[in-house]
Amino acid sequence: MIVMKFGGTSVESQQAVARVTGIVQKHRARRPIVVVSAMGKTTNKLLQAASEAASGRRDQALTLVDELRGHHLTHGLALAGSASAELDRYIRAHFEWLDELVKGLSVVGELSPRSMDAIASVGERLSSLIVSFAFRSAGMPVQHVDSRRVILTDDRFTQAAPFLEESFELLREIVLPAANSSVVVMGGFIGSTRDGHTTTLGRGGSDYSASIVGAGIGAEEIQIWTDVDGMLTADPRIIPGGYRVKSISFAEAAEMAYFGAKVLHPATVMPAVEKNIPVLILNSRRPDVDGTRITSEAIPCRNPVKSISCKSNITILNVRSTRMLMAHGFLRRIFEVFDRYATSVDMVSTSEVSVSLTVDNPENLPEICDNLRQFAEVSVENGQAIVCLVGENIRHTPGIAGRAFQVLRDKNIRMISQGASLLNLGFVIAERDLRDAVTALHAEFFSELDPAVFD
Repeated sequence: MIVMKFGGTSVESQQAVARVTGIVQKHRARRPIVVVSAMGKTTNKLLQAASEAASGRRDQALTLVDELRGHHLTHGLALAGSASAELDRYIRAHFEWLDELVKGLSVVGELSPRSMDAIASVGERLSSLIVSFAFRSAGMPVQHVDSRRVILTDDRFTQAAPFLEESFELLREIVLPAANSSVVVMGGFIGSTRDGHTTTLGRGGSDYSASIVGAGIGAEEIQIWTDVDGMLTADPRIIPGGYRVKSISFAEAAEMAYFGAKVLHPATVMPAVEKNIPVLILNSRRPDVDGTRITSEAIPCRNPVKSISCKSNITILNVRSTRMLMAHGFLRRIFEVFDRYATSVDMVSTSEVSVSLTVDNPENLPEICDNLRQFAEVSVENGQAIVCLVGENIRHTPGIAGRAFQVLRDKNIRMISQGASLLNLGFVIAERDLRDAVTALHAEFFSELDPAVFD
């Protein structure tokens, strides 16, 4: 039994869902459970409509809803075959409910996290129905399971945390028997509280759903189908011509994802990691490509570096206080401020009286700086980028830093961090130097490739 998760670009249209149908048919013998994201940019548009309504722009909000209705009807009904009238009723009922909710928001003039989740959930609820009808039209036995029945969460709306053991029990009780005779289709990203209120799992939520389902039913593997061939040796948006990484460890994949790789969010696969279930990254547009296999242990590799990850739009905060010389508690006071504003820090570099930190979310920076200035001097540097070399062999290979900084000898390195995991070597440079830096590093570390790991 396997879990197959398809992202938004994999189900964005009639043609995309038809490709997914063909892929799932080829895996029928493995009893697949299919988890789908919302179609294309549906969730963004839903939240935009909600925001417009809460701001009093009712007509603009209803226009956005109507555009989504048209898209889902056009692409969905074309896939449903003889059951198109039935699917038409389902889709129209969802949008009638959404129309009323949007009108209500425009009257109240307020968008609560609970309302945001109710609206955001519509995308996955609809896409999973449409995919179910497409499978049925193609002759597959199908059961649609509303994820809110089996993924129980707390009530932290917009970023709910699942109650894993309770969810696992429900998955075994409801999904496992269904999967023995049918292809089960579920929406990712969504769950519900114990008292039945709809929740969403936050960023990377559909991957997280797939991981929870896989862990709950004891899947032999979890497949994440997206629009790239797998994890690559460099971000294709920064430099073209990177190589596919055929095999990587969970620890390496987490480092890559944390420092910029968009294919997978590291927290989302933790249930799979704990159950030791392999995760595959595959391309729904090129299903014959083997993708990337993520397992608990990396296979031996002659290359010290597996991939170069990067993050743009980074801000450095330099925090300095001579009053803290020889005093304890300086770091604690700094991180209490970041905790107060729920802002994550990527990299840290310290000396006796100063600390440099990087953040990728500038939303609360003015307030954070005001708080820090109560006990320290603070300077801010915008327009920075993090570059991170990732690989299990970094810890065992001398001279990696020397090679990296030699090829970057004409660049100003602002911060350096040897990861606590010993799997990464990261540094901060000006964003304007990012493309040149990654190009030079890629040429240095991937001029020769271990064919067992790279393609």
